[in-house]
Amino acid sequence: MKRLILGIAVLASLCLSGIAQAVTIDTVAVGNAGNAADTTGYGSVAYDYNIGKYEVTAGQYTAFLNAVAATDTYGLYNANMWSNTYGCKIQQNNSSGNYTYSVTSEWANRPVNYVSFWDSCRFANWLGNGQGTGSTETGAYTLTSTNPTNSAVTRNAGAKWAVTSENEWYKAAYYKSGSANAGYWLYPTKSNTAPANQVLGTDPGNSANYYIMDSYSIGSPYYRTNAGEFENSASPYGTFDQGGNVWEWNESIIGACRGLRGGSFDYYGGDGDDYYLQSTYRGHSFGLPIYEDYSVGFRVSQVSQVPEPSSFIAGATLLIPLLALRRRRG
Repeated sequence: MKRLILGIAVLASLCLSGIAQAVTIDTVAVGNAGNAADTTGYGSVAYDYNIGKYEVTAGQYTAFLNAVAATDTYGLYNANMWSNTYGCKIQQNNSSGNYTYSVTSEWANRPVNYVSFWDSCRFANWLGNGQGTGSTETGAYTLTSTNPTNSAVTRNAGAKWAVTSENEWYKAAYYKSGSANAGYWLYPTKSNTAPANQVLGTDPGNSANYYIMDSYSIGSPYYRTNAGEFENSASPYGTFDQGGNVWEWNESIIGACRGLRGGSFDYYGGDGDDYYLQSTYRGHSFGLPIYEDYSVGFRVSQVSQVPEPSSFIAGATLLIPLLALRRRRG
């Protein structure tokens, strides 16, 4: 029997009613503060922190929308969530001023998609402000418009919840843990060998939801697996799906873009189908912070002592050309 996600199953049924409910983010602790960076230059984190065990789910995001988006001033909902074949099936009901949102149990534990970087920041602000009718505009990030100037927004000191920094994300995915000098894996499944991609009755380990040789892990209508589906393929610290399922936003500033890591369920490349899951791949041509796509979601981190903003600013020359990315459709 597949892993049951504590608390989310209850949330899934509650979301059917369109009533806002409290969100619980399951996290794992990431210790070994002060670890050395990988040969890529990423992964060193000077502090202990917690990170989301799973990607933010459609059920959790539905609860967020019901709490703050009756009018949806900031465009937190994308109609493609419901109407697109690859959408996460969150449905918007009623009219502006009275919007409610719902998602069925078959979709609630799968990752949310069609979220921009700014949507992700607003979700983190809301978590940090106690949920409910808490502010989406202040907290971890100070947002002064619907789509702020990209380079002007970095994590504020004292943040409780945040979109993961690139180093936080990278360490949780690839660092071998155990000490401050443990080294790194190539894949976020505790392996230097490319993961398998088949959903079987029992996960044999080293598996991920990504496209291999004309084969999806799961096809229509879901495409994305439930949180923790690959129950024996956690990262060294115990996170799931940092490889495949959906690309995940991080705070890094790369020219006009924000960072995305981890690959998704339908990307493949000339360097190998597993290329985007590797620690050596960073950047993404689609990473403008306003970008919303069926292949993109996010994960959050929880930090009790927040360091100086850790966004990495680099020239646009570091971006991977759009033509280098290919996705399978249909």
